[in-house]
Amino acid sequence: MSQQTPPPRRNNDPKTVLEDLRKRIRSATNEYAAGHLNAPQFQAIHRHYTEKRMIVEQLMERNANSSTWEAAASPGMTGFLKERFEARPLFYVVFRRGEKRPLRSEGKIQQSAAEQLYRILQVYWRVTQWRTGLAQKSLGNGHWLLMVAGESAITLVVFMFQPSSLQTQHVRDLHADFERANARQLQEGAPVTHFVFPQRSLLQNKPE
Repeated sequence: MSQQTPPPRRNNDPKTVLEDLRKRIRSATNEYAAGHLNAPQFQAIHRHYTEKRMIVEQLMERNANSSTWEAAASPGMTGFLKERFEARPLFYVVFRRGEKRPLRSEGKIQQSAAEQLYRILQVYWRVTQWRTGLAQKSLGNGHWLLMVAGESAITLVVFMFQPSSLQTQHVRDLHADFERANARQLQEGAPVTHFVFPQRSLLQNKPE
């Protein structure tokens, strides 16, 4: 999780407060561009500060001598919004290339998301040419699927909310570690008990 964006400073000068709010908006934009925020987080934070700025501007326009704007500019919910809209991994499954039986799966998802995932897998298994790479797809109801295919296996992760670019890279790295650590097992068709799964860290805070 990225560090919380500091709230606007309390200040008796409305012009300074407005500039501070603009800085918060720019900061959120930079965090999103750097991959520290996902799209829902950015949109919620951007909307929060933009609305505050507009309210302060409107109140100042109506009565420049009033202190009503101070309530509208009070420290807000940035940390809450980041946590509320942070993408959370709910489920993952790992398949060996050419096999429909998973090597490992963990977590729980809603029935509707599970049905969507099953349909996607049905299409994927019909593809005759194996393709490496990364893909994302919405499963509806806020659920997002991230697929990472390497040379010998594929990892699928279902998130609540769209993952940020840093989270996406993290899953890519976990899958690469999985293929490197299990290169011999994958090549020889070893039983699942001989494998290690770096992907387990995705749900490390959940009970076995």
